[in-house]
Amino acid sequence: MAATASSSSLLAASASSSCAAVSTRRARANPAASASLPSPSRAPSPPLRASAARALRSRVVASAAPAMQPPAASRVSTVVEVDLGDRSYPIYIGAGLLNEPDLLQRHVHGKRVLVVTNTTVAPLYLEKVTWALTHNNPNVSVESVILPDGEKYKDMDTLMKVFDKAVESRLDRRCTFVALGGGVIGDMCGFAAAAFLRGVNFIQIPTTLMAQVDSSVGGKTGINHPLGKNLIGAFYQPQCVLIDTETLNTLPDRELASGIAEVVKYGLIRDAPFFEWQEKNMPALLAREPSALAYAIKRSCENKAEVVAQDEKESGVRATLNLGHTFGHAIETGTGYGAWLHGEAVAAGTVMAADMSHRLGWIDESLKKRVIDILEQAKVPITPPETMTVEKFKSIMAVDKKVADGLLRLILLKGPLGSCVFTGDYDRNALDETLRAFCDS
Repeated sequence: MAATASSSSLLAASASSSCAAVSTRRARANPAASASLPSPSRAPSPPLRASAARALRSRVVASAAPAMQPPAASRVSTVVEVDLGDRSYPIYIGAGLLNEPDLLQRHVHGKRVLVVTNTTVAPLYLEKVTWALTHNNPNVSVESVILPDGEKYKDMDTLMKVFDKAVESRLDRRCTFVALGGGVIGDMCGFAAAAFLRGVNFIQIPTTLMAQVDSSVGGKTGINHPLGKNLIGAFYQPQCVLIDTETLNTLPDRELASGIAEVVKYGLIRDAPFFEWQEKNMPALLAREPSALAYAIKRSCENKAEVVAQDEKESGVRATLNLGHTFGHAIETGTGYGAWLHGEAVAAGTVMAADMSHRLGWIDESLKKRVIDILEQAKVPITPPETMTVEKFKSIMAVDKKVADGLLRLILLKGPLGSCVFTGDYDRNALDETLRAFCDS
């Protein structure tokens, strides 16, 4: 990807703007880094061999402060930096990173740590993370709070359990919260860290593909409200994101497919070569081929980091990362939180967004078909559940976070693959037609 988009002025001055591809600036002295991404003039390269991946360090956009380097013998294959000035932070990606205590310990502030996890992840990884935090580090003490698992528990009552544990443990402003789990745990732990004592440090250790490629990066934290998803929260950045790809070995197939839906999004909105690579490598992703998963996580994080660096608070271009989410969040809310996984709802919502884009004449039939085909390959839903009616969609979408001055703004595809718009300037009849095509009235 060679084209470079302008900064956050994209979309900020207008309700409708283009989503352009932004290339990662790489260290040209490292040929492996350049070889890892496809160029626009040729077919996408396959994922790097393990030996080359270990040598790779990819850094997204230049920063005034140097990124922290992993230890010389580290298992880290990639470090992507989220460039936010003095709040910049690294995303470490590699297999077996939970076996490297130094990576976590360098980002712990103070002597007290609270690990927030859930009943599914705790038996798998809590002991290992506690060891990584305390190995050869006797001054650090670790508390933990184990929450019930599932989207339906992403609420105020469950969040209070985190605050209760922090207060009972007499944690102070020098403490560090650690989110160990998927997107729900990351969102809730981050929000708790943002609010406890008006802000304490926190670290993300995502254990699902969904969290690794999307929700752990960028500082969006929060909880759901009965009337709408993620309506209560804050932008609050972590100290680091540590992605141990071996945690995907324990991820159920349904959760893996859900995460792939978010990977597909990046290709559609801003990275056409990445989408083409996915079309060729979807069987490898579903088969959990390590090099394929590592490349998908790396490229997704690079895309997310580039956008967040331009528009941290979602005043413009960052909103384009929500392709399919307005329809998808309505599905999650309308069916009851947890009935559909987030990625499943986003997948169906992405097909609906592509359908509406085609009805507006903004994309051709072939691109719409490619959207459907790749999501079918990923084994995620491509239509909403039968319980979602036109009126249910409309009533829930009316309180979506992207509504401004009563106007529902949507992320839609427009132009060739890798292009999109965030706009409220569209024919309402097209939205009605799409809803009627997918739902009972």
